[in-house]
Amino acid sequence: MSRNQRWFSRGVIGNAAVLLVLVVIAGVFANWQRVPLAWIDPAPTRLAGAVTVIVVFVMFCLALRMRRRARAARLQVAEVAVADAVLVAYASQTGTAEDLARRTLRTLADAGCAARLVAFDAIDEALLRATRRALFVVSTYGEGDPPDMAAGFARRLLAHKLALPQLRYGVLALGDSEYVNFCGFGRSVDTWLRQQGAQALFDRIDVDNADPGALRHWQHQIGVLAGRTDEPDWTAPRYSRWQLTGRRELNPGSVGGACFLLSLQAPHGESPNWSAGDVAEIGPRHAPEAVAAQLRRCGIDGNRLLDGGESVAEFLARHQWPETTPAAGEAGDEWLSTLKPLPHREYSIASIPQDGRLDLLVRQWRRDDGSHGLGSGWLTAHAAVGTTIDLRLRRNSQFHLPPQPCPLILIGNGTGIAGLRALLKARIAQGQRRNWLLFGERQRSRDFFFAEEIEEWQRSGVLERVDLAFSRDQAERIYVQQRVREAADVLREWVAAGACIYVCGSLQGMAPAVDTELRAALGVDTVDTLAEQGRYRRDVY
Repeated sequence: MSRNQRWFSRGVIGNAAVLLVLVVIAGVFANWQRVPLAWIDPAPTRLAGAVTVIVVFVMFCLALRMRRRARAARLQVAEVAVADAVLVAYASQTGTAEDLARRTLRTLADAGCAARLVAFDAIDEALLRATRRALFVVSTYGEGDPPDMAAGFARRLLAHKLALPQLRYGVLALGDSEYVNFCGFGRSVDTWLRQQGAQALFDRIDVDNADPGALRHWQHQIGVLAGRTDEPDWTAPRYSRWQLTGRRELNPGSVGGACFLLSLQAPHGESPNWSAGDVAEIGPRHAPEAVAAQLRRCGIDGNRLLDGGESVAEFLARHQWPETTPAAGEAGDEWLSTLKPLPHREYSIASIPQDGRLDLLVRQWRRDDGSHGLGSGWLTAHAAVGTTIDLRLRRNSQFHLPPQPCPLILIGNGTGIAGLRALLKARIAQGQRRNWLLFGERQRSRDFFFAEEIEEWQRSGVLERVDLAFSRDQAERIYVQQRVREAADVLREWVAAGACIYVCGSLQGMAPAVDTELRAALGVDTVDTLAEQGRYRRDVY
């Protein structure tokens, strides 16, 4: 019996009981009038009986009204709970998508985020209209077909219009690149959701044969959505040991957080290759001072070697610590084995292999108590220049350059300039000159990252146009999305000439605002078509 059915049954039983009491009282008073008691005056007795019946009837009506109000309130609370919970839906043929959906659900729950799991065959219009945030884990069967459990969804919904402007969503598309229609059903779901007015929380993530890098990226996005990115990786990256060869603060005195340009060299003998748009996964570490303090609290020798040759101090630096510290003498190998690895951190690569180094642009983040964030603290404050950094390259093919020559519009803010810089470097190396950069930050005098490089590109003609927005340089706050709006006419000309649009930067604020302005300038259908054609791509975080 469903929750509503149980409530209906209780309501019927309760109302019937009230009616039964009313009937009994009426019967008692009717019989009372036939009882020959000399000391009772019949007329006042009848009046009292009538008044009592009326009072009972009024109470009955009030009870009904209160019951209905309580039911409406409970239903309203239930509807709010349904809307606030993240919907995790899966379309699975062999069980892989369901398993990943369940992992997604657990990750959200562990982060304190309300979520619920449904199979695609349970999705209907009412559910989608009542949902504000959803994550779809979608496999493709054969050449672009839906799994059997999603056939009804495809038949009922994908061919129909359904306005979903309230929905924010993400899609994890599973597939095999050996098939021509790679991730075909996942792409169809993503396209259909956009056409219904739903807005993507982040760009679709395509997974080729359970690629662990793509799955870590999905987990990272889940953490961002839940507001907690400290969950251990589902599959730990296999890091290489890169050397931190340079670190320089680019915006000293900025009203925003300090941003550092980091340079790293690959391990000796390795010749790593990456494409503009790819991502560096960093294995962070606790600060050496914090590790030393933890060793003292636990009363253990940090120099002792564990199996594999790693010291206890190095092991602690790479793992999460429980809130409760064990007493001295209790922090042995058994306790160490319970510690979970620190989760990786992702950063857009700001250079190309031809530069001979890997550059990152990292903003230093601090917690409310003033302490450094885990990843940015390790890279910008704790790791000394010359230190080895755990790093793994992750292919981010959805943000690679267009395969054919075309004009390119690059839009971003903050540290998003890192990914755009790599794309521009790659374009210039290809001889592509029709490039347009729109960039926003706080103060031109302090936060115009790579200013000399960008100005030189503009002078030499390899960067055709630059539009800048520095929000704190005037009384009125101006952001990069305003520059998009102001350049709407030129934007339409470039798109008509075959331009692609790439957006890199903050997920909150910039990315949705730029998307709104693009749709206003180009039209909703045009933007959706650009996304379907791979001409509108985003790398937002």
